[in-house]
Amino acid sequence: MNGNRFGRLFQLTTYGESHGDAMGVTVSGVPAGVELDEEAIQAQLDRRKPGQSMITTSRGEPDEVVVNSGVQDGYTTGTPIGMVIQNKDARSGKYEPYVTAPRPSHGDYTYSAKFGTRNWGGGGRSSARETVNWVAAGAVAEQVLDASDHDVQIKAHVNRIGEVEADPVSFEQLLERSEENDVRCADPDAAAEMQELIEEYQEKGDSIGGSIYFECRGVPRGLGAPRFDGFPSRLGQAMFSIPATTGVEFGLGKGAVDVTGSERNEDWTFDDGESFEHVESDEGDPVPVGNDHGGLQGGITTGEPIYGEATWHAPTSIPKKQRSADWETGEEKEIQVVGRHDPVLPPRAVPVVEAMLYCTVLDFMLLGGRINPDRVDGNPGQYDTEYHPSSPRNE
Repeated sequence: MNGNRFGRLFQLTTYGESHGDAMGVTVSGVPAGVELDEEAIQAQLDRRKPGQSMITTSRGEPDEVVVNSGVQDGYTTGTPIGMVIQNKDARSGKYEPYVTAPRPSHGDYTYSAKFGTRNWGGGGRSSARETVNWVAAGAVAEQVLDASDHDVQIKAHVNRIGEVEADPVSFEQLLERSEENDVRCADPDAAAEMQELIEEYQEKGDSIGGSIYFECRGVPRGLGAPRFDGFPSRLGQAMFSIPATTGVEFGLGKGAVDVTGSERNEDWTFDDGESFEHVESDEGDPVPVGNDHGGLQGGITTGEPIYGEATWHAPTSIPKKQRSADWETGEEKEIQVVGRHDPVLPPRAVPVVEAMLYCTVLDFMLLGGRINPDRVDGNPGQYDTEYHPSSPRNE
């Protein structure tokens, strides 16, 4: 099975199944000299973990991370960072009825059709539990960016659940409000409506879809390339890799179909030193007047905020009775998916989106030479930190 690695220079390689012994990730390409805060990694995992509110699965996973390589005396050494998260509350017995009678709209049948076998407990490798690895890797990427000379800020929030849509919010409001409610919506009025709607679907034994708005600030211009290595191309891959993602948009997104070229095209002007604080540019540099393109032109970053939206379908594991076809017995049968499942996905997907944004941005920063891939302070062979007081010179 391929497809377990993401990134070019900053790479995460993952393993584990939903109801296996553990989940794990190896993160390669982390520069040496970054003071790594393991508590900060845990804090991000706590945002994603199950059982954190009444609108999430009740599976009791503490998601405690253990960092077992790549760090010496609290600092990264430049070698791969290994992280393990043990599965503590797996209950595979509930999935035995679906071994040969696939659950509707899951990966049960397709996975078995490809490999002839599968780890069927909890969905195995195709389970969204795999994203715990991504959040751990994203927390490392965030700390590398924080240790660099660049002020990259990334934030996301739930902007729609079903027919309830949040009003547009500023980036400052995203930072201040999105963690104030269980839905992770920065519009408190809309959050209350979303919570009520989610609870209604829970009571009916059903689920509902939604979307997440995301924004990146402080990303320098000139990252990416046309075509297959474009920033939007690879960020789209990152977003679509998140289970249940059905759409990813940047800038105007699908709304661009109703906008003429003259309306969407943005004139160029010069940074006057006052009006473009949100843009990574210097006074006198050419800058676009607007940002309907979402900070991306020709597959390359413009220095403006990168923003967009990702959409999730309703969770497919629902307690309502459904029909399946058992390929072993040749019978159609009625099944009822029991267990502990989320009635909606975006609230717990917010930290996953942010993590994949951090991983993508850092990878492009390393590829573009904006951060030294050997040492975060740009001085390979010159160590002036207490944890390594003497070293050879590399001049």
